[in-house]
Amino acid sequence: MSNNDVIDQWVAGTLLSRLDPSTRAALLRVAPAKLHRKGDVLLAQGDDRGTHAFILRAVSPDRSACVKVTARLPDGREGLLGIRLSGDIVGEQGALHRKARTATVVACSDVWAHAVQGDVLMTFLAEHPTAWLALNATITDRLEWANERRLDFAGYSVQVRLARILLLLSDRHGRPAADGRALGVALSHEELGMLIGARKDTVYQAVSTLRHAGCITSSYRNIVIVDEDALRRASEPEDEF
Repeated sequence: MSNNDVIDQWVAGTLLSRLDPSTRAALLRVAPAKLHRKGDVLLAQGDDRGTHAFILRAVSPDRSACVKVTARLPDGREGLLGIRLSGDIVGEQGALHRKARTATVVACSDVWAHAVQGDVLMTFLAEHPTAWLALNATITDRLEWANERRLDFAGYSVQVRLARILLLLSDRHGRPAADGRALGVALSHEELGMLIGARKDTVYQAVSTLRHAGCITSSYRNIVIVDEDALRRASEPEDEF
């Protein structure tokens, strides 16, 4: 295992987690890493000047890198499209197709990011066919995520949508905690609301309901699943509390 692997603990499902060690190390060598602080804007929606993608790495071994991907909606609101963690790539569509950015990417934690120019990325992918396959699988997963969220918005209550997104985050990014399973990413009620298409106050009520039912514990930007079976029951419409 390389030093990078020890530091980053690549999150399952990310681009770098899908690569073999030699291909992963080669990709990280194509561009130097730069430290971005929490709150920094890595990419801005509508910007057509940049032709690079970012590959994300953690600053410390005990916490994943984390950025949020948002976009302005037609009605002026902001929507949270997803979160990206250690090993993820962001901005690849704009880099490869040289198009204006379709979303804004903001650091939720300090993060190392390799800015890989689009032509460099294209050359790397051509020389490493397995990397092409890994990137395609990553993009496909994101499309499936988006489709699932659209179906949830149409068919389920806020409480069910919240339970479903907590389970999904835990399955994808979670890690063991002293009293259960942490989500692996810190999200405010407002950010959770962006993910599930709900107002902050409604999310607060749903979190309180799941907490009082013994499914989760919660504190500032932190939710731990303490009874996964109960939370899975809460994720089904007929089992709402």
